[in-house]
Amino acid sequence: MDLLVNLYSRKLEDLGQRARGVEATIRVALPPEQHLIKDWVRAHFSEYWVSEVSAAMAHQPPGCLIATVDGQLVGFACYDATARGFFGPTGVSEDQRGKGIGLALFYHALVALKAQGYAYAIVGSAGPVDFYVNAAGAMPIPSDKEDIYQGLLRLAPRPETGH
Repeated sequence: MDLLVNLYSRKLEDLGQRARGVEATIRVALPPEQHLIKDWVRAHFSEYWVSEVSAAMAHQPPGCLIATVDGQLVGFACYDATARGFFGPTGVSEDQRGKGIGLALFYHALVALKAQGYAYAIVGSAGPVDFYVNAAGAMPIPSDKEDIYQGLLRLAPRPETGH
């Protein structure tokens, strides 16, 4: 399910207040870090997300934010990766979840989208819908199970070769 976020809502200000208390550093990823970020995303999430990081890093400035704690990568968030105005993918390492890092990444990505002139952001194929609804008042976008990801190529299982 895709979600719509109003970037002019007061909820964005509330989200910013909540994000300020996070003990991670949130910043734009630098191009020389791309290989490290992609390796981390590959190890913690999926090859599909690595592709989206590549697309986000191709922008100037990059559309990829990272979260670090004590100089270690603990989370990332992309925007304008699969489509313009889209937020995601995003993820936080398991040992850092529940500390507001995902919330802070989401907030900073929304602020970046707003600074680029967007009035709304789309959370594409949102996983934790309640998180986005509660964090920023995101609203479901009605569809008939049709979205940008329909028809996405997937690796087929390899046939048994007998060897």
